[in-house]
Amino acid sequence: MSLFSYLITIFSVVFWFFRAIVCLMASMQFEFICQPTNLNVEIALLFATIPCMFLIFKRNLIGATIYFGIYGAYFGTALYNVIMEIQATGVTLTETANLVAICIGVIIPLLTFLDILINKNRRKFGADKKTDWFYKNEKYEREYDKRADRNQYRL
Repeated sequence: MSLFSYLITIFSVVFWFFRAIVCLMASMQFEFICQPTNLNVEIALLFATIPCMFLIFKRNLIGATIYFGIYGAYFGTALYNVIMEIQATGVTLTETANLVAICIGVIIPLLTFLDILINKNRRKFGADKKTDWFYKNEKYEREYDKRADRNQYRL
């Protein structure tokens, strides 16, 4: 994996912890800079993200697709609602913080999905051009076997 892949995965885990804290603060009715759009759906989203994270760690495209789908559906509609609310009422600190968190909630799964989709090294044991010419070359093995049979030295 590349450094970009590691960073995107780390940011997605950190964002998951951030959203868990936001849900915890909202359920205990403490004021926090961000508020969840729908608390029950966000709690379900947090639990649905856990198996997706394990699949993303294994560089599985299905996990990244599900992760992008559920986050895109939840945060995409929330992004639209926040933009419409900002246009109607004006900008406040809470709405700006929600807008930034929602944008991050759309961008990180998109980058994760594209990274796994485009990354050619997503298989654990792929073809290696540096060594395959040696290990998969049957002609060399046959020639080596003939040489080994002819060059037997006796003492």
